Amino acid sequence: MTQYVLVAGAWLGAWAWRDVEPGLRAAGHGVHPLTLSGLAEKQGVAAGQRTHVQDVVDVVERLDLRDVVLVGHSYAGIPVGQAAERIGDRLARVVFVDSNVPADGESFVSGWPDGRAAVEAAVADHGGFWPPPAAADCADQGLDDEQIARMLAGATPHPGATLTEPAELKRPLNLLPATYVKCLLDWPEPSPAVAGLLTSDRWELVTFDTGHWPMFSRPRELARILLDVAEKDV
Repeated sequence: MTQYVLVAGAWLGAWAWRDVEPGLRAAGHGVHPLTLSGLAEKQGVAAGQRTHVQDVVDVVERLDLRDVVLVGHSYAGIPVGQAAERIGDRLARVVFVDSNVPADGESFVSGWPDGRAAVEAAVADHGGFWPPPAAADCADQGLDDEQIARMLAGATPHPGATLTEPAELKRPLNLLPATYVKCLLDWPEPSPAVAGLLTSDRWELVTFDTGHWPMFSRPRELARILLDVAEKDV
């Protein structure tokens, strides 16, 4: 039985996986959606990048999970990618869903040069937190009005320190068994950093005809992708 640990991106919590979970559970797998510190029901908990990495490691170790598929969406790819190397032989595969990927010594904002100034300014203007997007920011991502409203109703400000602290990797990321799910409506090609990782024979690319938040736009299809990923490692 595969154990899925699901980590959503900025502003979101475990609740974001609500419509993905049933497909995984129906197939007989363990499902562990995780809220990172400082978000959703964990608002008020101080958090930096290392806190979020430890959040992921802690749930794996506390529940004594084996055959783990770590799933990181968007921002969460950075802490999930670091946690993946720290859980050792508990890991079956890491899945990056339209996500950022960690690079040793680099942060979320340093990996996003075109948006760095805007993110840092927004964090400075909002008491150290990155404010959730507006509905207009979610346009053209395959979401209907109800899906956008639900996502934004649950979104909470994101702790700014997690965006600026650098990642720490002890070995090259391309040595991990990994799948990168590229959501085509967000951008049709992987970033240069991801493209470089995909040259590894341990990495594979899956394309998905939807937008950046597939757990809302196409949750059943996302569950099927995650099931297919696990079957490849059997």
